[in-house]
Amino acid sequence: MSGVSLLLEDVPRVSQLKESSKFSNTLPPELAIRKMMKMVIKTVPSERNFPIVCVGGSAGGLDAYIRLLQNLPADMGVAIVIVNHITKVPTQLHEVLPRFTTMPVDLITESLLIEPNHVFIIPENRDLHVEDGDFLLKPISKPRGWPDVITVFLRSLTSHWDGKLIAVIVSGYDGDGAAALCGIKDVGGITIAQKLSTATQPDMPESAIASGCVDFVMSPENIAQKIIQIAHAEA
Repeated sequence: MSGVSLLLEDVPRVSQLKESSKFSNTLPPELAIRKMMKMVIKTVPSERNFPIVCVGGSAGGLDAYIRLLQNLPADMGVAIVIVNHITKVPTQLHEVLPRFTTMPVDLITESLLIEPNHVFIIPENRDLHVEDGDFLLKPISKPRGWPDVITVFLRSLTSHWDGKLIAVIVSGYDGDGAAALCGIKDVGGITIAQKLSTATQPDMPESAIASGCVDFVMSPENIAQKIIQIAHAEA
């Protein structure tokens, strides 16, 4: 049962508060209902059984993100999380990418609920984790040298997410994400690297392929088609 349907089923019972002496003697009915609704929302468990696609990239990644999103429908039932491993410069992806998708594009904030049919963007200088269906931001664990925010997030997903996992590594410097790909496969996930000839900076997808744990090597357009195929299989 989804959180939304559970919430709707509880509404008639909440409306009965108008007749409840427990609430009517202490609060106006409207305030009592509002208070109870908040209690209902807090008790509804967050679902964690829809697919998450982590798209990890860096230098040249914007081109790949755009080409990917332009070819993805808005109703796949999948959450897209873009983990750009630039640490110091404030990201502008949440302002740029809405031009290329009809899905909502959100900059991740603390305890933001993970929802399907959304695109989420990691903020700068933070490690990203998942916990109880929400995003959890922590101080970056590797402040010097090349960051490993993609690896950190993928490892968190393998431990704390019940749905299908799809890890996509696109254009970027260094090899962030490669160390976590075998773990994604161990939990039944799918791993994809951008085809090197289509990447502005091939270091990252090249490192992913060298890990020996990549299922598919594709252009961004074909990656989008593969995500759609996986999403339909999971529906």
